[in-house]
Amino acid sequence: MFGAKRQIGQTALEVTALGFGAATLGNLYHPMPDEAAKAAIEKAFAAGLNHIDTAPYYGFGLSERRVGDALREVPANEYVLSTKVGRLLAPCGKAEDKYGFCSPMPFEPVYDYSYDGVMRSYEHSIQRLGLPKIDILYMHDIGRVTHGRDHERLFRIAMEGGYKAMAELRSQGLVSAIGLGVNEYEVCEQAMDLADFDCFLLAGRYTLLEQQALERFLPRCLERNTSIVLGGPYNSGILATGVKREGGVFHYNYQPAPREIIERVARIEEMCHEFAVPLPAAALQFPLAHPAVVSVIPGLSSPRRVESAVSQMQAAIPAAFWAALQDAGLIHPEAPLPGRKG
Repeated sequence: MFGAKRQIGQTALEVTALGFGAATLGNLYHPMPDEAAKAAIEKAFAAGLNHIDTAPYYGFGLSERRVGDALREVPANEYVLSTKVGRLLAPCGKAEDKYGFCSPMPFEPVYDYSYDGVMRSYEHSIQRLGLPKIDILYMHDIGRVTHGRDHERLFRIAMEGGYKAMAELRSQGLVSAIGLGVNEYEVCEQAMDLADFDCFLLAGRYTLLEQQALERFLPRCLERNTSIVLGGPYNSGILATGVKREGGVFHYNYQPAPREIIERVARIEEMCHEFAVPLPAAALQFPLAHPAVVSVIPGLSSPRRVESAVSQMQAAIPAAFWAALQDAGLIHPEAPLPGRKG
């Protein structure tokens, strides 16, 4: 349905071009019943998706539990599952809505990038998932944007401790691939100087709206045969909704979008209208033209959203549309375009 599966780095893992981002299954922004979460995953696999990403942070264990419940009867060779390390879940006495999650799980996430912390996180995830394997293990939310002045200290701990644990899990065959799951490509570049990663889950930093990663980072990934899984293809929503509707707040990078972003999206949206191209379809398909990108994983919280994402992935988009965006300066001049090589 989505063409040939794509290989993760030099591993034996192969993923569909469209994957399932399971942050929403942690009750992101609003509660959802267990049955709805399971139905969304079942719909995704029935549609041909084989790739699902979760994390302890998503609902403080809730997303992992729901993913495990939905996959428990699925043969292990039919899915590629990723989760993350870098935060442990500490009991906090009672459940509270926080960090955008309306979760009933009574835990508080605590950063821990140490060797022991990563090993404990992996073991806890296996128990929460109740599954025989984790395929890809990402170190979650390391980086200067996230940690500010504390970045250098935490990065040193992560590379000297957490990475060592991840590499051991890979060498022992307990996971097949390791990487970083982050919102900033600069920390991936920094980590590549010190460690051997198979892939990076990069949220929102190579999209229809922004392509700065083309200049140095993505070429390095190609040189190292390091794959990119692209999370946040809608840049927190603005490329899904567009900006033509009246009222409401347009979200970019997890906050209200600044004027220059709204104006740029408006220009892209005008081009979409001219060529009769759905904006979300363009947002999903554009990143996959780059040879380093193996999969895009939007958040899919319901069977209806799964159906919509599948439809957008299958939408026919004329080559003239991509060329027009590039001619107008709305896509980086060196960005590979869907339907073309290079």
